Amino acid sequence: MTLLTELDGLTAADVIHPRLSSLPASATIAEVRDFFAASSSRRLAVFADGERFVGSIEVDAPSLSADPADAASAHAAQGPTIAPDASAVAARDLALAQPSRRVPVVDDGGRLLGVVAIDKHLQRFCGV
Repeated sequence: MTLLTELDGLTAADVIHPRLSSLPASATIAEVRDFFAASSSRRLAVFADGERFVGSIEVDAPSLSADPADAASAHAAQGPTIAPDASAVAARDLALAQPSRRVPVVDDGGRLLGVVAIDKHLQRFCGV
């Protein structure tokens, strides 16, 4: 696992969590609630239309109290995101600034590549 302090020469692409669970852009608020309920480690729901990033909702977002039938993407935040060629230090700092400690990695074409995730102890990147 990569420590948050050992990042010389690494990029965001180098510290992407290898298994991103994304939801389709058509997901409802009820489906997002189920997504979070399925795993206590899930802290960010990321929406994609095919490979294109649509937005995200954090596990404690007030929008999760919306009507369960609502389209979740209508309540999703468009950012922050980080580019794959950004430094791992920038990815770490941005992820740590988020309540979820996660930030989607999106290329210049809007393609969702993964997510940078920080562990609950704030010591390592998840999955790398």
